[in-house]
Amino acid sequence: MIAKEAAPRRARGLRVLRLVLIYLVLFALLYFAVRNAPLADIWSTLRQLQLWQIGVILLLNALVIASISLRWWAVVRADNPGVPVLPLIGYRLSVFGVSYFTPGPQVGGEPLQVYYLHRNYGVTSVRATAAVIMDKLLETLGNFILVCLGLAAVVRLGLLDRFAPQAVAALVPLLLLLVWPALHIFLLHRRRHPVSWFLRKAGRFIGTPRWARLITISERMASTFVRRRPAWLAASLAFSLLANAGMALEYFLFASFLAVPLTTAQTLAGLTASVLAFLLPLPGGLGALEASQVLALGWFGQPASVAISIALLMRGRDMVNGGLGLMLAGGAWRR
Repeated sequence: MIAKEAAPRRARGLRVLRLVLIYLVLFALLYFAVRNAPLADIWSTLRQLQLWQIGVILLLNALVIASISLRWWAVVRADNPGVPVLPLIGYRLSVFGVSYFTPGPQVGGEPLQVYYLHRNYGVTSVRATAAVIMDKLLETLGNFILVCLGLAAVVRLGLLDRFAPQAVAALVPLLLLLVWPALHIFLLHRRRHPVSWFLRKAGRFIGTPRWARLITISERMASTFVRRRPAWLAASLAFSLLANAGMALEYFLFASFLAVPLTTAQTLAGLTASVLAFLLPLPGGLGALEASQVLALGWFGQPASVAISIALLMRGRDMVNGGLGLMLAGGAWRR
């Protein structure tokens, strides 16, 4: 009898311990970002805006988040029609929060996507992982298209003429990295599985751990999705491009509200600089974002104070999204 009563107490104790550990990790991530973020400067910049301008920014930001969530939902919905779209918006915000505050190029929250689908909707871990693979490929493909447009704007503005050939050549590895998603999707359509092939070759060194088998099977399922669900694939890519268009408009409004005159080409160039900054292995692109804006807007004759103001608006937006995402993530794990 005593043993039967002790078991539930141990289970409750483990749940409480798990909850405490989860919140400790989340608050540690949040503290790390807040400690390094110029909160006073962000607040000073926000005070320059009128209330209706802040409302427009928040509304547009919500539409961008919704578009990103719809991209993921379209991939999931193709084989799981019972998964609703609205909860996925909150899940995707949680994923952003974890990824934003995790060291690395905006990754780290993807296991949460798998967890949410598996726990709340009974999607198998393999299918959920396949959906995350496709979501990440389409996200990076959208960023690649945006970077290409930005580089075209840079060429049109004649900015590359100011750099040595060595600096321009440094962009080649980056472009090769960004073009990988399009190549990967093409290979999946041709029933080729590059990640699985690499894991097989690496098997002599790493063996065949469970996570490698999961990725191998998930990549094959992603290949099936690409071949059999072209309409949903196209819809996912369209949502990804819509999100990028929203981010471009958001950047233009940041500059406009701060009375910074930017052309369309200059807007694309400045936004591209921020996208590249987030590829660096820093949580939230700390420091890199601000430096990218000083450099990019300096090309257009704008003072560093203006560039920092735009960067602070972007930082403030991401801090709000990331903080809200961490709170949602903590609540989800608690349940």
